[in-house]
Amino acid sequence: MEKLTTLSERHETALAIIGMAGRFPGASDIASFWEHLVGGVKSIRFFSEEELLAAGVDPEQLKQPNYVRAGTVLENVENFDASFFGYSPREAQTMDPQHRLFLECAWEALESAAYTAETYEGLIGVFGGSALSTYMLYNLMPRPEIVQEVGLVQASISNDKDSLATAVSYKLNLKGPSFTIQTFCSTSLVAAHLACQSLLNYECDLALAGGVAISVPQIRGYTYE
Repeated sequence: MEKLTTLSERHETALAIIGMAGRFPGASDIASFWEHLVGGVKSIRFFSEEELLAAGVDPEQLKQPNYVRAGTVLENVENFDASFFGYSPREAQTMDPQHRLFLECAWEALESAAYTAETYEGLIGVFGGSALSTYMLYNLMPRPEIVQEVGLVQASISNDKDSLATAVSYKLNLKGPSFTIQTFCSTSLVAAHLACQSLLNYECDLALAGGVAISVPQIRGYTYE
């Protein structure tokens, strides 16, 4: 028998954030990021012309008056423990760094909360989203021989925004609801909101919520519009 819960009854149900994980420009974890916030540290980098040319930026673009030679750089995005998560080296090579990072942080968030997917018997939901895979655009599409080695389907799954949440649920063997959220800049906030709603509706016992955005190559400015 289903139980209908009134709005007032739902408000009496307390939710708690019991674990967190994250990577940020200039801060490799939550503690470092908090120190930056408290200290007013700015993580924007200004690139030299030599750096930008070495990264492949068009020299003519650099001459444009509205080209801004600044951006953010996330360290060690190329690192990934593929075997730990059950990926072959070739699969990992064709995997969007956004997918890798989201999976790592999902594991770390559970670890931070003192839970593991292997031993927890309840339902764990996943709610998250990512930006467009520039890794696919700039690294894989110009090199079709790499895609052919793993197959177009596998390469697509490892780079498609739609597969982000369900891939995490699959790799960590999570049995709760799994939703990929796409609302542009509000994606992480909406993911957290939907995770809370899922908990209040007893669809899961724990919920992972977050977002990821990594644009590669990272040493690159942008055209002001």
